[in-house]
Amino acid sequence: MAKSFTNKDVLKMVEENDVKFIRLQFTDVFGILKNVAITAKQLPRVLEEGAMFDGSSIDGFVRIEESDMTLMPDTDTFEIYPWRPQQGKVARIICDVYTTDGEPYMGCPRNVLKKVLKEAKDMGYIMNVGPECEFFLFQTDDNGNPTTETHDDGGYFDLAPIDKGEDARRDMCLTLEEMGFEIEASHHEVAAGQHEIDFKYTDALTVADHIMTFKIVVKSIAARHGLYATFMPKPIYGINGSGMHANQSLCTLEGKNAFYDENGEDGLSKIAYNYIAGIMAHIKSIAAVTNPTVNSYKRLVPGYEAPCYVAWSGKNRSPLIRIPASRGSGTRVEVRNPDPTCNPYLAIALLLAAGLDGIKKDLTPPPAVNKNIFAMSDEQMDALGVTSLPGSLYDALQEYKADPLVKETLGEHVFDTYYEFKTKEWDSYRLAVHPWEIDEYLTRY
Repeated sequence: MAKSFTNKDVLKMVEENDVKFIRLQFTDVFGILKNVAITAKQLPRVLEEGAMFDGSSIDGFVRIEESDMTLMPDTDTFEIYPWRPQQGKVARIICDVYTTDGEPYMGCPRNVLKKVLKEAKDMGYIMNVGPECEFFLFQTDDNGNPTTETHDDGGYFDLAPIDKGEDARRDMCLTLEEMGFEIEASHHEVAAGQHEIDFKYTDALTVADHIMTFKIVVKSIAARHGLYATFMPKPIYGINGSGMHANQSLCTLEGKNAFYDENGEDGLSKIAYNYIAGIMAHIKSIAAVTNPTVNSYKRLVPGYEAPCYVAWSGKNRSPLIRIPASRGSGTRVEVRNPDPTCNPYLAIALLLAAGLDGIKKDLTPPPAVNKNIFAMSDEQMDALGVTSLPGSLYDALQEYKADPLVKETLGEHVFDTYYEFKTKEWDSYRLAVHPWEIDEYLTRY
């Protein structure tokens, strides 16, 4: 459960723990963490009034002629950074962005998610999410710059001495636990230098906050071990990429898992099937947000356990959506295509909106595909109605632009800004001359 702190609680913790600096954190449209630092003396005023900042300096926020914005601290997110100096400590509070009129700014990704969560609550549901966050640990060069040289030769679930990142991963888990995370598992992943840390599911807003905190903890602790952590989906050709599978469920306001029905087919409720169908109906247009970079689509290819086919199953891991075996309170839908470069607030908002759309329209998913899709021919996939996710960021953006649900969920400002910036990103990639082209063509022609 999320913690609950009053302004008085926060001020007391700051005084008792000798906190000198507080970082007011927020996330931009593209999932990049930002912060404004204040001293402890300024905190009482900021808790009451918020902190003004220049929104025009943040990509995707506002134009320069309407730049004044206010950060309003969410006191429930107060945490002291365990790895910072223990004298003159540093803490953080996650903030929502407001306009100078005192209204929630809908260009703020956290506010976008809150809007969809309210819609779910009005329908009688609370969303829980459990992410599986993967990342790579790389060596640094003599100047401290990251390389793509892995620090080990480990594989799935391997132990030291092969898994040389074990000490760093252990310290990451301990730090996260000090910050209120409940770590369920951590292990070496399939590829050399690749790791995964899973933390317990909780309400969607807290999880989105946790994902942003997770990233800064992983990078900070890696640096203390002389390593560089990256959430880039596919940093090395020919090996598995990093994903961020999103396990999600809906609970009723009374706390009952709405996806479970002991009398339903496979123990799933009608609501669960509606939700799966909604995700499948919109996942291609959501992909531009769940998989937001050019590099994201280098991961979503056959052969590396990444889900690139739109199908669902309770029995195998090749489709996009898997239903883990747990039933009762643990009944959940695992969507496997998101990667850790996504903005978690926007990605979760869109996944929820798609699922709710399936419930509202009483959609029915196609039959489950319980065979290995990677081993099927195109004809076999066509016969089962299995389609593919977009093959590039460009393709994903065309799907994104065509789906009214995406625009309605994100709001016009975020929708248009995201499309504009990501189209420029694709054009930059498209126009660049890449090393592969030099290797392939320079001496041939």
